[in-house]
Amino acid sequence: MSRFVESVVATAGRARTGMVTGEPGPPVRRTWKELHEQARRIAGGLVASGLQPGQAVAVLAGQPAETAPVAQGVWLAGGSMTMLHQPTPRTDLAVWRDDTLRVLRMIDARSVVVGAPFGQMAAALDAYGIRNFSPADLSEGQEIEPVPVDEDSPALLQLTSGSTAEPKAVRITHRNLYANLTDSSRHLSCGEDGVMVSWLPMFHDMGMIGCLALPMLSGLELVSVTPADFLGRPLLWAELLSRYGGTITTAPNFAWAVLTRQLARVEPGELDLSKLRVACNGAEPIDPATMRAFVEVASRFGFDPGAVNCCYGAAESTLVISMSGVADPMALDRVNAAALEQERRAAPGAEGGAVREIPMLGRPFPTVEVRVVDDEGKPLGDRQVGRLQLRGESVTDGYLTPDGWEPARDADGWLDIGDEGYLADGQVVVCGRRKDVIIMGGRNIYPTDIERAAGSVPGVREGNVVAVRLLAGDGVARESFAVLAESRQATDEAAVAQIVREVTSRVVSEIDVRPSAVRILPPGSLPKTPSGKLRRAAARGLL
Repeated sequence: MSRFVESVVATAGRARTGMVTGEPGPPVRRTWKELHEQARRIAGGLVASGLQPGQAVAVLAGQPAETAPVAQGVWLAGGSMTMLHQPTPRTDLAVWRDDTLRVLRMIDARSVVVGAPFGQMAAALDAYGIRNFSPADLSEGQEIEPVPVDEDSPALLQLTSGSTAEPKAVRITHRNLYANLTDSSRHLSCGEDGVMVSWLPMFHDMGMIGCLALPMLSGLELVSVTPADFLGRPLLWAELLSRYGGTITTAPNFAWAVLTRQLARVEPGELDLSKLRVACNGAEPIDPATMRAFVEVASRFGFDPGAVNCCYGAAESTLVISMSGVADPMALDRVNAAALEQERRAAPGAEGGAVREIPMLGRPFPTVEVRVVDDEGKPLGDRQVGRLQLRGESVTDGYLTPDGWEPARDADGWLDIGDEGYLADGQVVVCGRRKDVIIMGGRNIYPTDIERAAGSVPGVREGNVVAVRLLAGDGVARESFAVLAESRQATDEAAVAQIVREVTSRVVSEIDVRPSAVRILPPGSLPKTPSGKLRRAAARGLL
């Protein structure tokens, strides 16, 4: 067995903890041992169907109660798993079918496991001769012992693009998984005395690895619901933390903003957040104002401000690259905005000059090495802004693409993650995505700064603002940007005109640049992932 599978099996044999599903309806709890027994039967069903070690199994399932044993069953059977993109009620099923067929060919999946609520998709797969099974069918298999695989066998082929982009899958091996999960478990002191509460989708790496594989390996109690449960009623998240004594939870920045608004309407004493020791913010840019507002509201329910935890991760590093210290207050680096934008240097902020606050994301995990280089690949020193690169046991060796294998690392093992940032006293600080940087008047302007300024305007929906880079020729004479913002007043012409003026004024005042255009859209207009994260690149199409 690989070390990852060996650890999961050992935890199932000793842990008294398990997994709770079914909320907000009647909860169902299974111990990790009970889930493991089902996973062994699923593994038996997969092997009986012809699965060979290292082969890919695609999974289309949305319910944690089904996804968890299927995932473990694939790993016990020696296979690698890919969670397929999930259709929504607005999805064009013909487009989804074609995209799914491309992914299946790319990863060479011989079979698909189809679970709730996507059972009707089985007919579309049948029509193309693609073998598919339900979790219930596979659970009828005979229990088997884990199929031996080596450390460098694939465990997860993590899709990185949405259905409108060329598919691509990060190859995550058993070695990668074990290294990153072991780092995470030690950093967070995971064990049977902890309770993780999660609504994150398991087709996302944070949901699958951080909020399923980590509890399986470490023995955390896991309370798991779906993204739809959270988005339909966001307060459910806090209610579960209170009801089950949640100690660890994680989500993107937008979700903390949503929860803050919901908690503000709850009377003190109705919830208990006093046991929460890790409230992790990651997977998208972190807005310090969001977490300050959350702390202020959540403190009424016993929340400890020291529980706020900022992290940096990517599928290419399996999951976590760095994470701030547990029980340390959120640390912000206050830097001179002019030096950052014009000199690419993170100089400590000086009085009288514009200052930018950027979250410090902790020191790299032991199995991930981080460096900063310039455009020629020359390593840069402390507080010099450049390209962030990774290497180490947690870092993937490459991607599967429709054109075949694509290596991810250079000859020395370094992978360019696509972000700009710097190191400060050993901690990672991320400025933004390299492809999104707006260059105006010799300044490197990051969209997140523009979005935070625009998002503070009355009438703009918090967390629903996108700054879109415009290149010369995109209707503008030189590189510029547009701002797209959602508002509930989008049908009121006078209100829209006022919001446009205020957004323009606020951006000019705080960032000292003027947008080429400001568009006010009705709620729900900006494209998002199924978990609710804004898709900046796709938003550009709205112009």
